[in-house]
Amino acid sequence: MTDQFVPLLSPPDSPIVSPARWFCVRGSDVAILDDPPADSTATQFLGMLGTAPCWAVDVPLQDAIDPVLFRDLRGLWGEIGELEWTIAGRAVQIVEWARTHRFCGRCGTATEPSAGDRSMRCPSCSLLAYPRLAPAVIVLISRTVGGRAEVLLGRGRNFPRPMYSCLAGFVEPGETLEQAVIREVGEEVGVTIGNVRYQSSQPWPFPHSLMLGFTADWLSGDIVIDDSEIADAQWFTADAMPLIPPPISIARKLIDSWLNAH
Repeated sequence: MTDQFVPLLSPPDSPIVSPARWFCVRGSDVAILDDPPADSTATQFLGMLGTAPCWAVDVPLQDAIDPVLFRDLRGLWGEIGELEWTIAGRAVQIVEWARTHRFCGRCGTATEPSAGDRSMRCPSCSLLAYPRLAPAVIVLISRTVGGRAEVLLGRGRNFPRPMYSCLAGFVEPGETLEQAVIREVGEEVGVTIGNVRYQSSQPWPFPHSLMLGFTADWLSGDIVIDDSEIADAQWFTADAMPLIPPPISIARKLIDSWLNAH
């Protein structure tokens, strides 16, 4: 049976029979070791991968670990299993949260770990700071024209390659997820959509998001791009797809699901 990961705040009371896995974070890069590093500034327990305890360790930029062992998260994809990659992403996010919440955001007092949950507590004013999680929506829009099914894909201005993907954006305060989908699509490409349907989600540690995947139907409007964010957007058929995201991403899963149906 494949090992499962169980998130925990502290190691279990039962005896641990497997060697630990140490997810060492330097900057935003990760090295996965079988032994604890000699030099670290903070350690956070992540949970159990099967019978193996997993730890996140914040290591200084100048430490004794061989720099060759470190990879950024995108570089790690394909070198390790998807489950271990997800744990590495959790480690990066928790280490970064601990780094950036050493002092209270309200009164400036040094914070301390809370007992019983993963938060930093201010001993002066009792403000709690939990690991940051930014919800973002991503949507695959489809239509049928002249009997041919099409999807709308866009190329972001910050994409490192001429790749096309689903449209996405962060949820704003006071919005439902469906409202965020409709707003983002209207802002980025100017079309009106409906029948917004949730499909799946994915933790996305770039830098600390939860991606919530949707599909939607085009209702009206021509593509009018917001050129501050979108370099290009087009309708594509299944037999004439552009370069699309790698399998690591929920965008690819949404696209592949549509391609399998067409």
